[in-house]
Amino acid sequence: MFNKGDKVSVLDEAVDGVVISVKDKVVTIETVDGFVMNFAANELIKKGESANLMDNIKGININEIKKEKEIPKPRSFVKEKKDKHELPVPEFDLHIEKLVPNKRGMSNYDILTLQAETAQRHIEFAIRNRIPKIVFIHGVGEGILKAELDFLLGRYDNIVFQDANYQKYGQGATEVYFKQNKS
Repeated sequence: MFNKGDKVSVLDEAVDGVVISVKDKVVTIETVDGFVMNFAANELIKKGESANLMDNIKGININEIKKEKEIPKPRSFVKEKKDKHELPVPEFDLHIEKLVPNKRGMSNYDILTLQAETAQRHIEFAIRNRIPKIVFIHGVGEGILKAELDFLLGRYDNIVFQDANYQKYGQGATEVYFKQNKS
């Protein structure tokens, strides 16, 4: 159904891209932002092909849909799509208790500086090793560490960052994506 070079959109997400490869029912796309992502074929639709829309509708098996609706599926609290070959996303806890055995004698400035330097080391490591995504756990607190982290991340060109998955981390984490150059 999908061929290399097809322009596609992800059905339940605001993601567009171009098909890089198709293996079994897994379609690998490169998003317009430069990320490489895997999706099941039924999660994608070709862009700009409204003539084939009727073909797509005819291919839907109504009995299968009715069966899906009849059987209640077990619900999990956190739903994340995991690929068998996908490595877990590295998480770095920037709480001072995780960075030093004893913070006694450290000023707030010393603590924030250590946390920012630790974050910068992890960012540089991820860039050097072409790691596509990392998560910083900074906690909620008064927001000073988050503000410092946002300032630090804003100084890099090929980085996009956002609040991490609320169900998994609450409000105290930032997800960092590294746009990879095709060299």
